[in-house]
Amino acid sequence: MSQKTVVIGMSGGVDSSVAALLLKEQGYRVIGLFMKNWEEDDKDGACTAEEDFEDVRRVCGLLDIPYFTVNFAKEYMERVFSYFLEEYRAGRTPNPDVLCNREIKFGPFKEYAKQLGADYIATGHYCGISHEGGVHRLLKAKDANKDQTYFLNQLSQEQLDGVLFPLASLPKAEVRALAEKHGLATAKKKDSTGICFIGERNFRKFLQTYLPAQRGKILSLEGEEVGEHLGLMYYTLGQRRGLDLGGKKGESGRWFVVKKDLKNNILYVSHGDESPLFSDGCTVEGINFIPSAPKEREFTCKAKLRYRQEEQGVRVKMTGENACTVYFDEPQRAVTEGQYAVFYDETQCLGGGVITGAFCNPFKK
Repeated sequence: MSQKTVVIGMSGGVDSSVAALLLKEQGYRVIGLFMKNWEEDDKDGACTAEEDFEDVRRVCGLLDIPYFTVNFAKEYMERVFSYFLEEYRAGRTPNPDVLCNREIKFGPFKEYAKQLGADYIATGHYCGISHEGGVHRLLKAKDANKDQTYFLNQLSQEQLDGVLFPLASLPKAEVRALAEKHGLATAKKKDSTGICFIGERNFRKFLQTYLPAQRGKILSLEGEEVGEHLGLMYYTLGQRRGLDLGGKKGESGRWFVVKKDLKNNILYVSHGDESPLFSDGCTVEGINFIPSAPKEREFTCKAKLRYRQEEQGVRVKMTGENACTVYFDEPQRAVTEGQYAVFYDETQCLGGGVITGAFCNPFKK
């Protein structure tokens, strides 16, 4: 039987490094592929592409596997970053990592991997996958705290075909232990956070270079003017930090964002009482089901309304081919437009879509 080739996305982090190690130990012919998705003369060192590629080079050298680099900056700008800016311009809070997976890592990356002779592609995501009878199911990772199926909720059956996730059954601590045991350069490397094109930079300063900020009033829900905002795009629902409203109503309690009025350029905040942040349901569009849409127009399951959240019980009512209304078993805090509602059963991710609005049930007893 001929040796199968796996092209693995190498980010320069410990997860993809160990994933490459495991694939080689499993007998695959492994090729590392480093993606450069952002072009910038980055004098402040916020985007670590050069450093990350050096780590890829070291790891691949130690594992004795070939490696390549590919530039998808043009595709990233057109398919991901432009969407990122459009969403902020519209007052929403996008999740570009979800789009990057659909539009880059399992799109152009996969096509390029095939040109390198790939039978399979792999990444260092913490999730599992099953390929049975031509049906591809996205499974939860063994380490629930690291499960990353949320970010893969938009992948199609074609994109999931021929994909391997070597870290499916490993907790993060074991991944780091394996990296240390085998002397990988990334063993103690800090996990990356956020998006490379922002990195450790000041988010407001970065965004202002692409979108003009317009200052405006900050009002309480009672209509009292309590401050000035720097631009609605800088704020998200439930945000407490960066409002500069301390002491406006005494020492007890904190201010937080409850609503954005784009038409009138007003940021609404509340003090102490968080009840205005809670909702009973939300509307969702652009739904992608994995592996396919359910036959029922109404069903119950679990859902995450943001990445760092425990699964919540919900009832889903389809309102269109790719749209639905989600009713929560328990009220949820700060359900944010632009984020993804991702659906689950006991073992797998069922897909998800973009949250377009949240509501309170007027008939709730």
